Amino acid sequence: MNFDKELDAKGLNCPLPILRAKKALAELQPGQVLRIIATDPGSVKDFAAFAKQTGNELMGSSENNKVFEFYMKRK
Repeated sequence: MNFDKELDAKGLNCPLPILRAKKALAELQPGQVLRIIATDPGSVKDFAAFAKQTGNELMGSSENNKVFEFYMKRK
């Protein structure tokens, strides 16, 4: 999937991946995509809730060897 900016949140625990993503999304233009890489297992639920609360679109997520990848489009 194409993305405009990447955020490496590996090794960070809740709420830091969400806070860093919020800051990174604020730097993007509407419609641009942020790729987030995280290792916190709670981030799966956190990013789904974050997308719902903020109106940003969670376009996809995946997990490979306990590394989670999220693609979020700025509203």
